Parts: sequence; structure tokens; C-alpha cells
Amino acid sequence: MQNIIRVAVDAMGGDNAPGQIVKGAVEAVNERNDIKVFLVGREDIVNSELQQYTYNKDQIEVVHASDIITNDEAPVMAIRRKKDSSIVVAMKLVKNGDADAFISAGSTGAILVGGQLIVGRIKGVDRPPLAPLIPTIKGVSLLVDCGANVDARSSHLVQFAKMGSLYMEHIVGIKNPKVAIVNIGSEEEKGNMLVKETYPLLKNCEDINFVGSIEARDIPYGAADVIVCEAFVGNVILKLYEGLSSALVGTIKKGLMSTTKSKIGAALCKGELKKTLKGFDASEFGGAPMLGLNGLVVKTHGSSKNTEIKNAIIQCVSFNEQNINEKIKENII
Repeated sequence: MQNIIRVAVDAMGGDNAPGQIVKGAVEAVNERNDIKVFLVGREDIVNSELQQYTYNKDQIEVVHASDIITNDEAPVMAIRRKKDSSIVVAMKLVKNGDADAFISAGSTGAILVGGQLIVGRIKGVDRPPLAPLIPTIKGVSLLVDCGANVDARSSHLVQFAKMGSLYMEHIVGIKNPKVAIVNIGSEEEKGNMLVKETYPLLKNCEDINFVGSIEARDIPYGAADVIVCEAFVGNVILKLYEGLSSALVGTIKKGLMSTTKSKIGAALCKGELKKTLKGFDASEFGGAPMLGLNGLVVKTHGSSKNTEIKNAIIQCVSFNEQNINEKIKENII
């Protein structure tokens, strides 16, 4: 009997909700028949969007939630007060075992708070990190943490490294993934106090393949599979990565369309160029999972469109099939 992965999607979260969220959900179920999506939000609005599409009605169910948590609300108060918000209702589906995963492009703060207060941390995990996949010339690397813990301690970074290593091995399929800590140089004695405290702990950790420090310029070259840092540094890396990629793609396209000769050249290499640029498109890698929770919580970009939502939903299948939470419990506790 086929195992169906149930994914609760916040239909009201993000800059492009509910239109692009609903579209992504429809594309996911049309691509795979082992997924069921709960679209959580204002029922009349979500159903109105769904009417535009053809899909298997058994694979999408609308769950009503009357309220929405916005980006300008205090996360803790919003989660506690807005019990019928799309984020809270969707997360409770995961907590109660009615869904296997939660996805949202909404308020990052509310998702981080809700993940810990509603879904709950795995026993032994101190700080669940956000861990997105980022493109490199060798494939992808996992950046952990990119936004959840700006005041992390060395012990937290060691847990990030362990969970990230498990994720890369079992989800991405990289055996004995290389783990590195972000630093301002390759020498062990360099870095701020947090890095200096964490380095020897990682070096002595037998559960991971620690290769030392990594400078930001080496990340795009795939020098390590798991990039460990606290959330402030991680978020700066992620945002610069995304902005620079977008700027470069725009510049390349503009250059190729500037003259008749360049247009001919662009036409000749169109297939390979499109393939190369797609490899550095962040939307192709889904969202950033919060590692170390009792259920899967995935945060996608606030500006996510249908492709990123679709890929985030499909990403949940691999996470569930590989039973990552159980592997984290075995290795962290």
C-alpha cells in the first residue's frame, strides 16, 4: 500500500499568498500521487483560487482558519493570541498527527516560535536551526543556521553540525559529508570567541567529518557540504548569495541581449545556459527545514512563488521517507 505524505500548507502566508501558494500545491499533487495537501486559510478565498485548476480532489483538502499572522506582529504574542490563524491551525495538524509536515512563506518569527511551542523540540535538542540548501558548482551545501539563533553557543553549533550532517547524508545522499565552520581565515586560531570555542569541539567530534574553517568566498565552490555558523552570519551569507545570484543572472541576460551578435550566441547556447542558471536558482531547492523538531517545519522565502512551494512540498516526501527525526533522536540524545 502506498504511503501518503500529508503536508499542511499555510495558504495565507507570504507576499504572493494565496494565489502562488495554491498554484504550487496543485502542481505538487499533479506531479506526485503520494502527497496529500491541507491548504490552511480562509476557506472561501482558498476555494476560489482552487477553482482555476484541475487536480485530484482527494489530494487537496481545505482547512479553514479565520485569522492571519502578519510580519509586523510580535511572534510570541501572535502565536499565543491568534489561535485560529493559518500558521497555528496548520502546525496543530502536525502536532496532533494529522499531518506529517508544515510549510509556510509567512512570518519567520511566528514560524520559529510556533515550531518550538506547538510542534515542540526533540528531547536533547537545545536550539532548532533553519537549514536551507544553497547551490554550489558541485551541487548543493547545507547552510545551518540561517536565521533561527543569533545568540547561539558553541554547544548549539555542535548540534547544528551533527543534524546537518545527518540531513546531507540521508536526504541529499552525500556519504560522510564534509563539515566546516564559517570563519575569517583557515587557521584554527582565527575567528571571534564563538568560533574559537566551537572549533576544537567540532574537531574532537567523532560523529562528523570536520574539515576545519571555511571562508565565505569558498562556499560557492562547494568546499564543504555542511556550513556551520550562528544565525546572524548565516542570514548575511544567504541574503548576499541570493542577491548576487539574481544580479549576475540579470546582468548575463542583459549582456546576451545587447547586440545582434550576442543574441545569436545566446540562441546557440540557450539550452546549456538555461540549465546552468537553473542550478543557481534558489527556488529549485524548496524551503529551509527547522531541524530538531518533533515534526517537519519548513520555511520558504516570503516572496515564494509556485515553483518553490511545489518543491518544498515534494521535499517533505524525502524527509519523511528517511525518517530524519528518528535519526536525530538517536544521535543527539
